[in-house]
Amino acid sequence: MNGKAPIIVIKKKAPHGGHHGGAWKVAYADFVTAMMALFIVLWLMNSSKKIQEAVGGYFKDPSGSTKSIGSGVEGAGENFLISKDNMEQLKEELQKTIRKAPDFDKIKSHIDMTITPEGLRIELLESATSTFFNNGSSDPNAEGQEILDLLATELAALPNKIAVEGHTDSTPYAKQGKYGNWELSADRANAARRLMQEHGIRADQIIQVRGFADQRLRKPDAPYDPSNRRVSLIVQYQKQDEPAAADSGKDAVAGPEKPSGAEPGKQPPAEH
Repeated sequence: MNGKAPIIVIKKKAPHGGHHGGAWKVAYADFVTAMMALFIVLWLMNSSKKIQEAVGGYFKDPSGSTKSIGSGVEGAGENFLISKDNMEQLKEELQKTIRKAPDFDKIKSHIDMTITPEGLRIELLESATSTFFNNGSSDPNAEGQEILDLLATELAALPNKIAVEGHTDSTPYAKQGKYGNWELSADRANAARRLMQEHGIRADQIIQVRGFADQRLRKPDAPYDPSNRRVSLIVQYQKQDEPAAADSGKDAVAGPEKPSGAEPGKQPPAEH
């Protein structure tokens, strides 16, 4: 022994931090859930147009307490009746939908919506160079098909009955034979009905199809004005206890009525 005291080194062991609590697990679970929800929504929005509209309708009204026009879910509006109290709401929603049309700037001045004693009247007005129907044709052109598709998607969610009207101006139909303005106006109304039924309108939702030729001119003082040529959709008011019409879905062509009193003028070349 050299007489020196031994050197003792004492190492203190730091206490383990444990599990640091469970808060991080909750935060992580919330993050994963949020990411999953995000990816599901992104996947749905990349699906069909109908699914996209349904998802959009949910975010507009998650609780389902009100009817979201344009939800795209067939039958979603069965308990939502358009009456005189909320027809303005439908008009605003339809106007928003029409703005989605690719050629909206081109056709916006040819779509007129008016609330009348019968219901909401939606009129697709023609121009001198044709807008929704080509001259002399009873079939909607590309713009006509697009706008009728958009309107059908919206109106299909309602239980309200719809009447479809066809009108011409006072210019005689260009083709010779028995086919004239009466037939053309009725055929255009029927063509609009068929197209809308292909895009969601129920057969029993159409209550009337009317052809008026030039007997209900939009501009009586200008019987040859192109805007007299039009197809009109009338979304009729409906009461809660109103029974379904027995003649729903059947075609009807209006016969001659009392002339609108248009003053005779110089007749332009035949063109529709």
